[in-house]
Amino acid sequence: MISAGIFALLGQVAELSNRWFPLIFVVGAIITTFSAYSYIKYSQHYPSAGGIGMYLVKAYGKGVLPTVVALMMILSMVINQSLVARTFGTYTMQLFGGSTNSWIVPLLGVGLLIFSLLINLSSNFIIQTFTSVTSVIKIIGLVVFSLGGFIAANLVVDLAEVDTQAPELMPVHYIAAVALSILAFKGFTTITNNGKEIRHPKNNVGRAIILSIIISLIAYLLIAFAVSSALTVSEIITAKDYALAEASKPVFEGFGLWFTVILAIIATVTGIIASVFAVSRLIAMLADMELIPHKPLKKDINTQQQTIFYTVIIAIILTVLFDLTRIASLGAILYLIMDMIIHYGLGKKLSKDIDSNKLIVRSAFILDGIVLSAFLYIKITTDLLVVIVSGIIIISLFVMQKVFLTQKSS
Repeated sequence: MISAGIFALLGQVAELSNRWFPLIFVVGAIITTFSAYSYIKYSQHYPSAGGIGMYLVKAYGKGVLPTVVALMMILSMVINQSLVARTFGTYTMQLFGGSTNSWIVPLLGVGLLIFSLLINLSSNFIIQTFTSVTSVIKIIGLVVFSLGGFIAANLVVDLAEVDTQAPELMPVHYIAAVALSILAFKGFTTITNNGKEIRHPKNNVGRAIILSIIISLIAYLLIAFAVSSALTVSEIITAKDYALAEASKPVFEGFGLWFTVILAIIATVTGIIASVFAVSRLIAMLADMELIPHKPLKKDINTQQQTIFYTVIIAIILTVLFDLTRIASLGAILYLIMDMIIHYGLGKKLSKDIDSNKLIVRSAFILDGIVLSAFLYIKITTDLLVVIVSGIIIISLFVMQKVFLTQKSS
């Protein structure tokens, strides 16, 4: 979870919320916690490697809607992988003083995706050991970065200096900023895909989700306030794709840039490996249930190994074609729509099968709807292409699944 979410999104959140961006992450965590309730309830009843895909099938059956929504979730996760890959390239370029618009940035991202492919083709033990060790290093490093920021600011924790030249923000901007902050927490959904790997999944999936949100929020707040104390809002927005690297310069001087970039590399590597693993499991489940087009290549290659290639290829295409801002926007739109359908499935379709608090589920649905509406409004007025592309993706998925399932049943 703690990868591109904080390294790439912090500057984008600041662009929509000015000096209040640290508090936007708190609001994002609150809304994420409401959403997490639904996933925990699902996981207690249907622990599986399919995770969200299984939940949708249980709620809506094996029709067009659940498979399209599952594919939207898959795409939002793959989009997040391209966001992580781009972040890796952007931060790595800071070591060499290169431009973030250089063609080398997507090239480095593609290299990271290929590396994650190789790791994911290895055993689960190697994946678990590698990501666990590097995750601990990452979290400790980010805490050290934050403490260094507070010390450099004479232990004064304050919001960043206001950018007086920036356009005046409306309430809708702050709500839209929450949509991006939610992306920094959405990685918790990948935990639901590990129902077969972890012990006592009916209890441990929920515990892992709650702990991951708490740990991530603490890390994000420490980092956000450290950056806020080191830079002005205008400086954060100018360096929005590499804000942490920029903030490290007055904190640790020359050593700070290397320290922060190495942290970013570790964070992006661990985040993308975990995401590729989760997405490939979800696609494999849909393929095994014959809900999406799939043709085995070789008998000695299992479905999940094959879907790893699909996942990485799509992520590579997105990494090459889109910049960080548009990648994040696409991911936020698809994720929030999928999230609302998950809540509706629990509250309406499975109300007799799963005992849940209707108020919490409805609140999660409404909060997602408010945030999505504000984000769409901002994007329609500032970057209509992102909304159009999102619409094309959703319509294309519906058409593809309708044709496939109709041919399959005939």
